[in-house]
Amino acid sequence: MLETDIATVADRLAINELMYRYARMVDFRQWHLHDEVFTPDASCDYTSTGGVKGAARDVMTWLDEALAAWPTNLHLVTNVSVEFEDGRDAARSSCYFLGPMAHGEIGSQVIITNGGLYIDRLERSDDGWRIADRECRMTLMLGSLPADYVIPT
Repeated sequence: MLETDIATVADRLAINELMYRYARMVDFRQWHLHDEVFTPDASCDYTSTGGVKGAARDVMTWLDEALAAWPTNLHLVTNVSVEFEDGRDAARSSCYFLGPMAHGEIGSQVIITNGGLYIDRLERSDDGWRIADRECRMTLMLGSLPADYVIPT
């Protein structure tokens, strides 16, 4: 049965906003938003992208370095699905992402687009919903990385 009470709708909207906040944080390198996105002990797994797994802060430091060659990023996040756990202070979610990345001048840019799923465990804090664990499951890449680009490890 579909939950339609106001609290559930408000939680679903807040979780959608959390997903968008993550995308903006990454796209515009607003790393100061980290505590508005992740729990203090959050973990992330970006190994499907050629990346790293570990504490969210360490993974975001890696992501910042990995994206340095790609100054233009435009995350699209959609199809957010949320399942609340008992007590309503925890949830599981998944959403699709499509992430065009580019470098160079408009009209002659090198562009690749990654896509896949974010699989998250979420926790409610006094300040709202936060990601406690994120797995990035990259399932497609449109275009190819430049021959001289090396994914940092």
